[in-house]
Amino acid sequence: MGAGLHVPGGSPVHRLPPQCKLLAVLAFALVVVATPREWFWAFGLYAVMLAAVSAVARIPPGHLLRGLVIELPFVLFALLVPVIGMGERTEVLGLSLSVPGLWAAWNILAKATLGVTASLLLASTTAPREVLAGAQRLRAPDLLVQIAMFMLRYLDVIVGEMRRMRVARESRGFLARDLRQVPVVARSAGALFIRSYERGERVHLAMLSRGYTGRMPVIDDARATARQWGTALALPLAALGVLLWGLTA
Repeated sequence: MGAGLHVPGGSPVHRLPPQCKLLAVLAFALVVVATPREWFWAFGLYAVMLAAVSAVARIPPGHLLRGLVIELPFVLFALLVPVIGMGERTEVLGLSLSVPGLWAAWNILAKATLGVTASLLLASTTAPREVLAGAQRLRAPDLLVQIAMFMLRYLDVIVGEMRRMRVARESRGFLARDLRQVPVVARSAGALFIRSYERGERVHLAMLSRGYTGRMPVIDDARATARQWGTALALPLAALGVLLWGLTA
């Protein structure tokens, strides 16, 4: 969930505490995964729920569609499953496809698309640093949260270093046109790794000198109210209601 996915705004969804939205997305994904693949109507209702959240958050549909590109590997895998699947076969547009494979492909596509869309709504309405702060408030493992925080903070630094190294190479007449330039690029990658490692060492020493004990302080400990929790959990609770209604019908 990079910063490029975030859409600044002041909608009710934007204003919800990040820990509420994180838990809501996780709960919604669990309900979607637990839904039988034969319930086409349930997946349609889940999609309507996400569309309603998107409308409330004022997220452009095109923004979500561009974000769904990340799902492309799942789509390619799902398209292969009916072709290589075993069991009963059926003819579709002149192709002999596996019936269990078709069900498996639908199951992957439907659930992956809903889960990715819910995650995109989270990323679109919550800044990356807020997502990590929300995970910290949900008592996620400190080490994982800190690694993600540092990666997010210093990613731009590393990218800037790569850009400066590329400019330096090109200013000396270097152009990577064929395999003969691979050794130069490899040495540049090694130099970038060493510089990044040394920078990390300096940052760690600076943190220790300022009292770092292995846990990052929570600067903005914004606690969620019961109303905010209820608003955020409305989506997964509605999805759970659809699932329970289908099980008891």
